Amino acid sequence: MIKLVCWNIAHRHAAWRSLVGADADVALLQEARVPPKDVSDKVEVDPSPFYDARGKGISRCAIVKLSEGVEIEWLEPVPIPSANYGDLVESQPGSIAAAIITPFSGRPFTAVSFCPEFEKPHRSTGKMSWNIVDASIHRVISDLSLLIGNQRGHRIVAAGDLTIYHGYGEDKGGYWKGRYDTVFNRMRALGLPLVGPQHPHGRQADPWPDELPDDSKNVPTYIHSSQTPETATSQLDYVFASESMANSVDVRALNRPEEWGPSDHCRIEIKVS
Repeated sequence: MIKLVCWNIAHRHAAWRSLVGADADVALLQEARVPPKDVSDKVEVDPSPFYDARGKGISRCAIVKLSEGVEIEWLEPVPIPSANYGDLVESQPGSIAAAIITPFSGRPFTAVSFCPEFEKPHRSTGKMSWNIVDASIHRVISDLSLLIGNQRGHRIVAAGDLTIYHGYGEDKGGYWKGRYDTVFNRMRALGLPLVGPQHPHGRQADPWPDELPDDSKNVPTYIHSSQTPETATSQLDYVFASESMANSVDVRALNRPEEWGPSDHCRIEIKVS
């Protein structure tokens, strides 16, 4: 069995430090900045830069090797203007990281960490107060789809922070339900159904959020500035897996208050057997 942890670490050094000695083989990170010096020599991070061409630090997705139980071949994301056929295209800087994970016993699979960016509508709409994220997600899905070379049989685990809701109620989500559903439907069409985390594999929200139907299986993975892990209500983090291996992937949100960790997102545990 291979254990991965998916985590939006929100630029925090404390989160990097908690990965050292963690009970996991690989970390799929989002909103990661350059690891602190006391961590960098204890973990193995993918070679993509944490600085732009001007030397300014950037936040990005990252894949980190945490144990000697796997071999990793990192796949370099290439910006669209520089990409050639056969490259992993990156539509937005830092929005995707990918690697081929090979356990010492078992079949290899591709792991993907993703995190879209907020965007604003064009100024002509007069809706500059809106935060749009589904457009950015669809760009990430387009990049991810380049890792699929067969209609069936691919082996991919893709996880990260989508910053959207899953399973709005018909009478509660309205317009946004339709837009958000296109994300999960498109992933399913690619052969990458949602595999969690969903209840009972994680604590559910209390109080219950207004936007979800009573039978929702969502589990909170994010806390707003006015919330604590005890009062978290929003699931923004999700895991998808190829149909060929979905039954071998177990996902759980580590969202109990005592296991939340030093970020506004909790960790997602992914076991691949």
